[in-house]
Amino acid sequence: MQRSYRTPRRKRVIAEINVVPYIDVMLVLLIIFMVTAPLITQGVKVDLPQAAAESLAADTKPPMIASIDKEGRYYLNVGESVKTPLSATEMSTLVKEQIRLDPTAQFVVKGDGDVNYKTVVNLMVLLQQAGVPSLGLMTEPEK
Repeated sequence: MQRSYRTPRRKRVIAEINVVPYIDVMLVLLIIFMVTAPLITQGVKVDLPQAAAESLAADTKPPMIASIDKEGRYYLNVGESVKTPLSATEMSTLVKEQIRLDPTAQFVVKGDGDVNYKTVVNLMVLLQQAGVPSLGLMTEPEK
């Protein structure tokens, strides 16, 4: 009589990763991002410079400087209006004329440090409505 010895079978190790919990986490994160994305994208469109702020090159044509003083009076560095305060309509007319004479003219805003931010924005909107394609802000270097 022969005895059969049975060798115990070893259980195979399953080397699979259970991905169901990862899918659940991914779906929750997807929902969170879909809800929060519209809240993050609110704001004002601003064209940021591509490099650090530098002074204008010496060989370029000097820009038109639209100034605003503490009292909110407008000035433009053209002709007789350099020291004469201008109304909003006079400023708009003068800027349109300068753009007509030189469409490549550059414009910068020079605002007094104590002037209200809203007043500077109003000047920028006035210049934009007059047809200024791009606008810079004039600053002084820190001491």
